[in-house]
Amino acid sequence: MSSQQFFQVLSHDINSLARRGVITTAHGQIETPVFMPVGTRGTVKALTQEMLEALDAEIILGNTYHLFLRPGHALIAELGGLHKFISWPRAMLTDSGGFQVFSLGDLRKIKEEGVEFRSHLDGAAKFISPEISMQIQAALGSDIVMAFDECTPYPATREEAKKSLEMTSRWAQRSRTEFDRLQREAREPNMLPGQNLFGIIQGSVYHDLRQQSLDQLLEIGFEGYAIGGLSVGEEKSMMYDTTEFIAPLLPPDKPRYLMGVGTPEDLIESVARGVDLFDCVMPTRNARNGQVFTAHGKLNVKNAKYAKDTLPLDEECNCSVCQRYSRAYVRHLYLNDEILASILCSYHNLAFYLDTMRQIRQSIALGDFSTFRLNFLSKFKGS
Repeated sequence: MSSQQFFQVLSHDINSLARRGVITTAHGQIETPVFMPVGTRGTVKALTQEMLEALDAEIILGNTYHLFLRPGHALIAELGGLHKFISWPRAMLTDSGGFQVFSLGDLRKIKEEGVEFRSHLDGAAKFISPEISMQIQAALGSDIVMAFDECTPYPATREEAKKSLEMTSRWAQRSRTEFDRLQREAREPNMLPGQNLFGIIQGSVYHDLRQQSLDQLLEIGFEGYAIGGLSVGEEKSMMYDTTEFIAPLLPPDKPRYLMGVGTPEDLIESVARGVDLFDCVMPTRNARNGQVFTAHGKLNVKNAKYAKDTLPLDEECNCSVCQRYSRAYVRHLYLNDEILASILCSYHNLAFYLDTMRQIRQSIALGDFSTFRLNFLSKFKGS
């Protein structure tokens, strides 16, 4: 696909860098800015695919590392690819596995060839390289493929961040080469020629290193660009500052993806800085711990004060959970370890996130994103 076919900007906000666009994939179109629910092991935790469709999620994320370990990409390919395996007809992005390997700490060893690590499941020795990551993702058949990168930890010295981003750049070139080879030779129906490869910008919180990383990726050329290595422990102001610096420098005709972010405030602030795609486990992870997002901020439904509360989780939400169930009932479910508690709160939290993104897109289209941003953040932080 050409970049024009793959991504098109439809409108810009005149008071910020926010923009509205559309990504066209082999499994349908994605309106941006968009939030991608995280389906780590081929499932968005506590929700069925029917629920995701009811929420109108246009794209979900799958995890290369976890699917590589279990059930294995070869089996998934044999069963027709990840879309068919999990019965998801819409678009899908797979990460490269780099962040999960980074998270293994002492269980992994990074070298030029790739990463040796011990499986967190059984301790078995494993190895992922840029080439293997591309082969796994080709077998999975995702619409958007991420280049294999080294996620720079925080804090990192300038020297450490520079060494890490240069490794990422070399791996990005190897990812590009292998991805292109696989696309040329694709014969299985799930290995679609329409797959698109994104490069990942590293460089920690150092602006000049972020610029260096971007320059090296631009020389290689990708269908989209991701900002990696943020939301890994740095102060929020640093994340916003780094995003504000690098996002406007990305090609205007390519989608921009801020990886692993974030809170509802993060989404709005990052859209204002020019970002198009987001993913985060927060809405579903927090839901499983009894925390829900509402128009007026976060609410811990396990608190005793909700024991007799007949209000919905969020009075301003129109999702099916808020239309039917009370805070008192959901609290009762949690106190009794009922699975339904996680289901209801996960559904609502994703409804809240996806509806927030719809409101963002609509406000950009109508030319009043700045007003929406101010009103949303004022009300959300006022809780």
